[in-house]
Amino acid sequence: MKIEDLRDTAGNLLKSSIVYAEPLEKNGITVIAAASVAGGGGFGNGHDENGQGEGGGLGVRGKPAGAFVVKGDRVRWQPAIDVNRLIAVVGAIAVVALLVGGRIAQQHAH
Repeated sequence: MKIEDLRDTAGNLLKSSIVYAEPLEKNGITVIAAASVAGGGGFGNGHDENGQGEGGGLGVRGKPAGAFVVKGDRVRWQPAIDVNRLIAVVGAIAVVALLVGGRIAQQHAH
């Protein structure tokens, strides 16, 4: 693949259509899902022993962010909930609470 082809492919990937889904409508409510998308890449060319060489790379990452909910003339944002992150935060808080509680109990025992 030539660098120009890779550049064009990258440009086609990084469009608003990968951030916002097609609107879904049912019973007078329209939902437009949205994602958080980040990408990066690098391209280059040089010379090998045969006098030519090109290369490049591209990475794109996305995760659900939430959805716009449209009902009549009102629009509200409904954030997506990352259950794994929520569990990790609650777990970290529990560990800190146990450690602090243990220290307090230890100090009161002396």
